[in-house]
Amino acid sequence: MSHVTTHVLDAALGRPARDVPVRLEAAADGDRGSWRTIAEARTNDDGRVPDLGPDRLAAGFYRVVLDTAAYFDATGQRGFYPEVAIVFDLADEDAHYHVPLLLSPFAYSTYRGS
Repeated sequence: MSHVTTHVLDAALGRPARDVPVRLEAAADGDRGSWRTIAEARTNDDGRVPDLGPDRLAAGFYRVVLDTAAYFDATGQRGFYPEVAIVFDLADEDAHYHVPLLLSPFAYSTYRGS
């Protein structure tokens, strides 16, 4: 299993958000002023990306970037947020980081999953 995984649920439609383009990026500097892409994937039929990047990552700042505009277009919804970037601090190199997104056209929320 990769060190970071994600899961996207569409709260407006009440189902997993499938085929959402996702990028995992690492901060290229301490100011988080620039980022480098580590991995790219799309959510599966269950709205999950179980293999997002390598099995091990060094401690640091990372972000999961989700192309919600592509998803909203594909599902015939008009969304307010064309992209969601979730920045997090990977402090424990031995822990798994699950970064889920609960999405609707005009709101989103996230939390540290397990």
